[in-house]
Amino acid sequence: MTEGTTSAAAEGADTLTRLEQEGEIAADYLEGLLDIADLDGDIDMDVEADRASVSIVSDTGSRDLQKLVGRDGEVLEALQELTRLAVHRETGDRSRLMLDIAGYRAKKRSELSELGAKAAAEVKNTGEPVKLKPMTPFERKVVHDAVKAAGLRSESEGEEPQRFVVVLPA
Repeated sequence: MTEGTTSAAAEGADTLTRLEQEGEIAADYLEGLLDIADLDGDIDMDVEADRASVSIVSDTGSRDLQKLVGRDGEVLEALQELTRLAVHRETGDRSRLMLDIAGYRAKKRSELSELGAKAAAEVKNTGEPVKLKPMTPFERKVVHDAVKAAGLRSESEGEEPQRFVVVLPA
């Protein structure tokens, strides 16, 4: 191995260790929250796309976890921010941790990928830009990725919370 390869491998290992630590801190925080709320759920941790990823799942398909998702994922978004703050408090570093509860984000990701692909197909057919409804940063990212995979480009426009994606012709 060359010196550059060795340092790159060490840096990758350091990043993985840091992300695993974020996941552990987040899991401890969320377990405490579940205990306080008297809700049943298991916590899964992973590292995906250079982010710690934590999911709260239930073997029983409990509707109780839906309370932690809220209407249109609003409670989930708030819990994700609180969890990121808990990680920040422990590590001193800003966290990009992703939280999923009861598979809500996974389902939403699938729906948004389909929306992005359909919008890209429409732009290819008409040659005209397509503006989508306002979305959260997570939702916009998923749509941008789907549009890119379809071979087109997209941009975000507007100000939060009314920021939206515009799919553009090639």
